[in-house]
Amino acid sequence: MDVTLHQAKRVDAQALNGTTLAYIGDAVMSLWVREYLIAQGYGKPNVLHKKCAGWVSARAQSAYLHTLIKQAFFSDEEMRIIMRGRNAKTETKAKNASVHEYRMATGLEAVIGYFYLMHEEARMEELWNEIVKLGEQK
Repeated sequence: MDVTLHQAKRVDAQALNGTTLAYIGDAVMSLWVREYLIAQGYGKPNVLHKKCAGWVSARAQSAYLHTLIKQAFFSDEEMRIIMRGRNAKTETKAKNASVHEYRMATGLEAVIGYFYLMHEEARMEELWNEIVKLGEQK
């Protein structure tokens, strides 16, 4: 069986549970942040790692999501995806965040994963631009 590079993009995102969407979303967000930091001129791996951790930590992601919800950034459908991620039962725990922060971060990652798998590039770009604004404020 041949496997194409973008085979995962053919997955039915509607049918996936919140933790699976968050799994993909976590990878996408990490890549966005790493590309952003490199574009900002950071090049040393240890500096990149520390800066990246500040952006993708459960605490930071939870704060981004809280702010975006207050700003009514998400549609009703997107909020349902976020709630699927937030309410999903997980076996893992965040090292440096509360359970609430960890669950909110999972919700943000779930909607990012959903956008990615649904090829919603414009919406991903809008979300990323808002996250950058918030990330630069901290």
